[in-house]
Amino acid sequence: MRRYEKLLLSMVLVSVLALAPLQISYGQLLSDEPCSVQILVPGLKGEPGEKGEKGVPGRPGRVGPPGEMGQTGLKGQKGIMGHYGKMGPSGIKGVKGDMGDPGPIGPNGEPGVPCECTPLRKMIGEMDNVVAQLSSELKFIKNALPSPAAVAGIKETESKVYLLVKEEKRYTEAEGYCQARGGHLAMPKDEGTNTAIATYITDAGLSRVYIGINDLAREGVFTYVDHSPMSTFSKWRKGEPNNAYDDEDCAEMVTSGEWTDVACHPTMYFVCEFDKDSI
Repeated sequence: MRRYEKLLLSMVLVSVLALAPLQISYGQLLSDEPCSVQILVPGLKGEPGEKGEKGVPGRPGRVGPPGEMGQTGLKGQKGIMGHYGKMGPSGIKGVKGDMGDPGPIGPNGEPGVPCECTPLRKMIGEMDNVVAQLSSELKFIKNALPSPAAVAGIKETESKVYLLVKEEKRYTEAEGYCQARGGHLAMPKDEGTNTAIATYITDAGLSRVYIGINDLAREGVFTYVDHSPMSTFSKWRKGEPNNAYDDEDCAEMVTSGEWTDVACHPTMYFVCEFDKDSI
């Protein structure tokens, strides 16, 4: 402040000294007029101006060092329960629990209506016999036949079961097939059995089959394949057996039920015979 005052005083003195010669030169002209001296002094502090416009952003400063880790805040309050989610898949079935205690005994029921049980028992007995027979036949078919499609059904008599096998084989092969399953080629020893086999052949749509009769052991003496003699029944066609070409040692049955002697090497269908007691 003092420096400013000294500068102001110097300016005043300079102004006085500059005006002194003028007063001397023009004293006569100005003697009647008062002398005035203008002194420049600072004015009062003006009113604050309006705020200027925002300047251009300065350049970013340097990245400061990381601050110290703040203290952990207090745990907030538990929020409101959210909505229930979708139902998940069913779990694995649990282990069966222990049986509970038996409940109390119920009241006695109404008395039943009396009935005649004898007819029902008889009917049940007959049904049991049929079921047993069918089960036995089914078991026999499964055990005796490698291919059910090769069999044209079953025929029965009082003591025998007959299977017509629709696989062409030579005579000895056919007998071996039947024996391997517990039987023989069919041996008709009475009219009823012969008729049953003949019907079997006709129903199957065949014309002839091998049967269990031959004279392989002794020419001209025909016997059954179980070596039993043919002493009580025969059904040879007229003029048979004739051993044509000296090569007919086996027998076949045709749809009429008649027999003819034939060669043993051709292949044809055949009928097997089984005892019911053995199946």
